[in-house]
Amino acid sequence: MRTERLLMRPWRDEDRVPFAALNADPVVMEHFPAPLSRSDSDAFVDRIEAHFAEHGYGLWALEDDSGFLGFTGLSWATFDAPFNPSLEVGWRLARTAWGKGYATEAAVAAVRRGLQDVERITSFTSLTNVRSWRVMERIGMRRDSEFEHPRVPEGHPVRRHVLYVADRDSWPTPA
Repeated sequence: MRTERLLMRPWRDEDRVPFAALNADPVVMEHFPAPLSRSDSDAFVDRIEAHFAEHGYGLWALEDDSGFLGFTGLSWATFDAPFNPSLEVGWRLARTAWGKGYATEAAVAAVRRGLQDVERITSFTSLTNVRSWRVMERIGMRRDSEFEHPRVPEGHPVRRHVLYVADRDSWPTPA
């Protein structure tokens, strides 16, 4: 998929090195339980590719004219929560791509694509991740609830999460 400034595309082998660097960056991973090792990052790409093979969509590699930026896209959330299974829109970008509106631009395209197949899209992040929940608001999602993420250890500062939703019939389809 293309947006005004971005290409959302399948993953390439050469994406693994910059993706591993992004996942090892403690600032990028501040709102996750921990940065990822190279092997964990590669395993994540393997899961992304398997999701594409099964569903025909997923977390697209994101690039602009300068190259690989991270990902934005759709994945099925299946952890134990009242709103799951749900199709989630998510993103993770290198710090060099922050503050340029790329997450917002690509997330709008991803939500549009997802709402072709499902009635409702979710997005969630740690309560501390104000940057991400501001993106959720900019793309027209509405804040739904808070929850304890069952895959984050009890007592961890990022265990508390916020859930946003976009429904096909009420999503404002931002420009």
